[in-house]
Amino acid sequence: MSIYDQGVFVGRVILAEGGHPRIVTVRDGKVIDITSKAAPTVRDICEMGDPAGYVKSAQGQPVASLDAVLEGGADGVTLVSPVDLQAVKASGVTFVVSLLERVIEEQAKGDAGRADALRGEILELIGEDLSKLVPGSDAAMAVKAKLIEKGVWSQYLEVGIGPDAEIFTKCQPMASVGHGADVGLHPISTWNNPEPEVALIVSSKGEILGATLGNDVNLRDVEGRSALLLGKAKDNNASAALGPFIRLFDGDFTLDSVKAMEVGLEVKGEDGFVLTGNSSMSQISRTPESLVAAAIGDHHQYPDGLALYLGTMFAPVQDRDGAGKGFTHKLGDVVTISTPALGALVNTVRLSTECDRWRYGSRALMGDLAKAGLL
Repeated sequence: MSIYDQGVFVGRVILAEGGHPRIVTVRDGKVIDITSKAAPTVRDICEMGDPAGYVKSAQGQPVASLDAVLEGGADGVTLVSPVDLQAVKASGVTFVVSLLERVIEEQAKGDAGRADALRGEILELIGEDLSKLVPGSDAAMAVKAKLIEKGVWSQYLEVGIGPDAEIFTKCQPMASVGHGADVGLHPISTWNNPEPEVALIVSSKGEILGATLGNDVNLRDVEGRSALLLGKAKDNNASAALGPFIRLFDGDFTLDSVKAMEVGLEVKGEDGFVLTGNSSMSQISRTPESLVAAAIGDHHQYPDGLALYLGTMFAPVQDRDGAGKGFTHKLGDVVTISTPALGALVNTVRLSTECDRWRYGSRALMGDLAKAGLL
């Protein structure tokens, strides 16, 4: 039985005839258009008291077979990012492996060639099993003091084991891309990688409603030169992928299901290179609830809700072009991020300057919904 027969899924497609994106769900192997005046956007569904219940009972019309849509072969139907008006935020340095790689990037000053030697030096200097530390705890602060004494303290260690999580804006509402789309690398980057993640869907009240897969495309050389360049490293045209659908929480799929996920990554290059790996949500150092609380609350509101990438433990170090050179993308790489409960998010790597330009924003969406009599 397909996962799409077991869960409650919601997403968005655009049709060749144009107009507003259609809100869809999956039933009996078909993609069903459930757009209505009661819920013209995914944001509206997420603000309901029972999003999964609404999607289950919503009336609709089939637009294509699910297989055809996922494979990109549905005539006139294109799957796009499953979020619309929500803010798109991300958590950084939430896994120990990722934490150490950020420290290495910083020490290497964006030079991939120095990373391999630095990795061994830093691991030897730290000499601690950071995975057992609770961020912000007395034990974590004791390790912080020890590392400062050794001269290896880093801003990445601060957000990895310190009291405050790193939460940043990945892209603007309506700017994320979906399954099957190209993802973009800024042309200046020569050291970069995918970041396979789970993204939570959160209402304006801070309620966690469901999850989807995400690729938090990252420029390691840019961020490595300075953490103040995080915006340039993270937020570029087509640099945030989400999809293929949001799976809404119901009796069978819950936040505990997310915490138990193993997220797989596969990168296939036109040069024959293949990279595989996985990220185990059970090894996250900050709970998903604590990351959501760091993003939204009395200190910060999101009236249209948000999608929150939870971070990754996967930091690719496999050599691609020679010993000690590590991994970096090449144009044409096909990136597949997958987990059994959410399906697979597949994207092809291009330059951000060569991906489809972001032209359809919130104003355009509101105009098209008004023309269709849905507002």
